[in-house]
Amino acid sequence: MKTALSMLLTLGLGFAFVGGLMADDKKEVTLKGTILCAKCALKEKGVTKCVTAIQVKEEGKEVTYYLDDKGAKEEYHEAVCGGERKEGSVTGVVHKHEGKMMIKPSKVEYASK
Repeated sequence: MKTALSMLLTLGLGFAFVGGLMADDKKEVTLKGTILCAKCALKEKGVTKCVTAIQVKEEGKEVTYYLDDKGAKEEYHEAVCGGERKEGSVTGVVHKHEGKMMIKPSKVEYASK
């Protein structure tokens, strides 16, 4: 009985921990860096459609976050399509998809000159 109770307690704590991690994943963050079109500016292999991305410095490395949106159909994409790069920020929820860092944007802003 004592062992069963101990296992249930451990299992409950495990679910609480995983649930807490999942809740943190839904937290909005603001990334500041260079906004660009991944197809036009980065010419990445496998990127066949225009997609907005933001490159940020993290721990001395440049990390690319792809915007999880409608791509070239988004109002803000035109400013960077064709290879243009602009400083700015993207606010949204970060997640990983097929090994790539993604951000579901709620706000995209270009820095004013």
